[in-house]
Amino acid sequence: MAKWMKNGFLLSLFAIALIVGACSPKETAKPVVEDKKPEEVAAVNPSGDLAPLEKRAKVVIAEDGAASGAGFYIAKERGYFEDYNIEVEFAQFANSDDMLPALAAGEVDIAGGVSTASFFNAIGQGIDVKIIADKGHNVPGKSYFTLVIGNHMVDVIKEYKDLKGKKVGVSSHNSIDEYIFEEMIKYAGLTKDDVEFVLMSDFGSMLGAISNGTIDAAVNIEPLIATGVEKGFHVRFGDTTDFAPESQIAMVLGSPQFMAEEQDISLRFMAAYLKGVRDYNDGFIKGEGKDEIIDIMTKHTALKDPALWEKVNVTGLDPDGKMFIDDIKKQYDAYKANGAIRGEIDFDKAIDTSITEKAVEAIGEYKR
Repeated sequence: MAKWMKNGFLLSLFAIALIVGACSPKETAKPVVEDKKPEEVAAVNPSGDLAPLEKRAKVVIAEDGAASGAGFYIAKERGYFEDYNIEVEFAQFANSDDMLPALAAGEVDIAGGVSTASFFNAIGQGIDVKIIADKGHNVPGKSYFTLVIGNHMVDVIKEYKDLKGKKVGVSSHNSIDEYIFEEMIKYAGLTKDDVEFVLMSDFGSMLGAISNGTIDAAVNIEPLIATGVEKGFHVRFGDTTDFAPESQIAMVLGSPQFMAEEQDISLRFMAAYLKGVRDYNDGFIKGEGKDEIIDIMTKHTALKDPALWEKVNVTGLDPDGKMFIDDIKKQYDAYKANGAIRGEIDFDKAIDTSITEKAVEAIGEYKR
């Protein structure tokens, strides 16, 4: 199985009430694959590449309005799924514990997974889902998930080692949040005993806590980072890529049925998704058509203020879907070292980038 390496949302911003969505039955009939040369196919297909499905298919995506779902939203709004005769439906779940079994059962085709010990435990205990593409990483120097320090600490914390003896808010244990915290502490030459870990499950509550001095620093997320800077509560400190340059924060997950039995559909779905991700990169990285991309993001995500989109550090999304696979394994090892992992994972089975690679072959590599 081919896997990509790369030298390269977690949660919705403000409190979002997630409703467990009832998934509609899917059409799973397979299209006839026409024997045509690529140039002949491109001349007659609306997508300019792969032929549309002969029979319309529905793909159900578990998505909650997180910014890391940009590729799905943009592809839907710009008709990339329609070009392949695919209808997408967004389903909401109360939490990932509900989402993973639904994904494994094929009730949901695609979902976003955030790195946690419970996620790996679910796979290790038999929940069959496939990790297939990037859905969130930090952009060097512009991390969307990074450390902030209170304004009352700007004259005290000048270097990472100055975190010694300070209170740092972190949203969860045995998760990407704590993994980044631990990488930061190691980079500072400190131990976990040198810094007070303050568990704060709500990112929003970190703003008030850092403002009133209850905590000195926090590992927080956009757009709350930009909001706190604007309100004078905290400042960005360094960048997560200083000490965790290749942290894979979130991944696109596929159901086993969708990946193995419905490949004509999944290939076209992934091609459309990557086109959406590329438009996102064109807008936020290259500045091409940015206003229209922001309009789509305000429609589908919890961040409704277009002006704030100009100030946040946006989620990194690889336009070819590449992931930091070594880092995914490193996170698993970190959780295991903390005693949070039950069972073993065969990553050769759990990570399957074959559909993503085939989609890139069909639409071409992104011109950076």
